[in-house]
Amino acid sequence: MAESLRVHSPALAIAADIAAEEQVKRAVETAIQEFGFISVLINNAGIELNGSVTELSAAEWDRQIAVNLRGAFLMSRHAIPAMRERGGSIIHISSVHAFVSWAGCAAYDATKAGLLGLTRAMALDHGPDGIRVNAICPGYIDTPLMEKWLASVPDRGATMREVLSAHPLGRIGTPRDVAQAALFLASDAASFISGTFLVVDGAMSAAGH
Repeated sequence: MAESLRVHSPALAIAADIAAEEQVKRAVETAIQEFGFISVLINNAGIELNGSVTELSAAEWDRQIAVNLRGAFLMSRHAIPAMRERGGSIIHISSVHAFVSWAGCAAYDATKAGLLGLTRAMALDHGPDGIRVNAICPGYIDTPLMEKWLASVPDRGATMREVLSAHPLGRIGTPRDVAQAALFLASDAASFISGTFLVVDGAMSAAGH
């Protein structure tokens, strides 16, 4: 499975609001019509709206929950019926924020911790269907979300040096690092792994950061 995922799978882009059920439903139906089945679902959509619970508006809180947590629920809800026939793998992209918090990240941390609870519950509920459910918890990854954060700090260089010093491996992660972890969890090499999470953070959290 790993080889086929890496090399041979055709691509289909479908635009949808991950928090809108009808759009999610249509996206899943379109994918099934195109490919005939779904064997792997990776719930990767996410946003980060910073602030404490007193700084965030109720609308900002709701939007964070809608995209990061409700989106994973809706995608899973509509994909699982199509996965039951042949089984498969669902992977939620959580974060080290699920268990290591930073100030001003109340809503983000809540959603990422919620994904781990959802992972465990879904693994129990859908294991009998032959569906494995796991989560990946990335640390600092070189993405547009991180770039947006770096652009907002007073001293980008000093902040980046601080970030790098927190990583025993001496670098931040790349999207490829996370993709390779997802590829492993989706493959037959992980056929007995379900209900757990894989930390991809260059030992940052192990170092106490």
